Amino acid sequence: MAGEFELISKYFAKQKLKRSDVELSQGDDCALLVSPPDTQIAVSTDSLVAGTHFLENANPKWVGHKALASNISDLAAMGAEPAWVSMAISLPEPDEQWLEGFCEGFFSLADSHNLQLIGGDTTRGPLSITLTIHGFVPDKQALLRSGAKVGDKVFVSGSLGDSHAGLEVILDEDKRLLPNASELERRHYCASSRASLGMLLRGKASSCIDISDGLISDIKHIMERSNVGADLHCDKLPVSQELVKFCESKQTAQSYALKSGEEYELCFTVPQHLIESVRLAAKNEGVQVTEVGEITDSQTLKLFRNNKALQENVAGFDHFRA
Repeated sequence: MAGEFELISKYFAKQKLKRSDVELSQGDDCALLVSPPDTQIAVSTDSLVAGTHFLENANPKWVGHKALASNISDLAAMGAEPAWVSMAISLPEPDEQWLEGFCEGFFSLADSHNLQLIGGDTTRGPLSITLTIHGFVPDKQALLRSGAKVGDKVFVSGSLGDSHAGLEVILDEDKRLLPNASELERRHYCASSRASLGMLLRGKASSCIDISDGLISDIKHIMERSNVGADLHCDKLPVSQELVKFCESKQTAQSYALKSGEEYELCFTVPQHLIESVRLAAKNEGVQVTEVGEITDSQTLKLFRNNKALQENVAGFDHFRA
């Protein structure tokens, strides 16, 4: 049975990518890193725990992708360029087949972002993965939650709701019989990265957040930090055709889009005079962005469908209430 150092050497020290700003990574007590001049370092830590964020029998390649994608999404929300990541992973047993799949998903995404694993720790215990990711953003250009102004428009990237449907498939075997169930399950684990979009939004978006707890929850964080209100138009929420067929109606799909967590799309606000610039930049990047609402001075969140106010009580995702 392989020990800790054998596992590190075989699976985590084999990444071919070597960044010039990493002077020393794995093999010593600490990594030695060099940050570029005139930049700030954005840092985020996230944990994925078996039974909470994924089932133990989930495809390990998808788990590896999801673990890193959730961290990259935090950098995207700040407009930061991914650079370094460290990992602490606990395993009940040194399952080399599981590690092979996990590393395939993890390093495929890391390499595509020029993101180097710089160290971490492995230990025996319940299956869990904790990552700390670092990225660079030019001085004073980070996207924050606190800059939204009355009159700004609310945008989201991509389409929403697929992750929630995928979670339903994971938790309810009967839903595997519904249209597109397998694809929606894959999308739950394998979110698209919006790091490049986040960097393009620097100097254009007035505020930004990644959608990890559901749009209806995450927009409230922007409202709170910016001291504003917001109107959201549920009939404008972008949903995939796969989700519409799964739900059997577009309105139901848009209800999923409102509350779906772990989407890792971006929700951001844009002053009206910069909207066309944002649309053009997103189009050139090949990313769909959709206007779904506006910032108000009401200090409350109001939902609309076809310009009629709704009284729906919809909550986002909460790990401690799920």
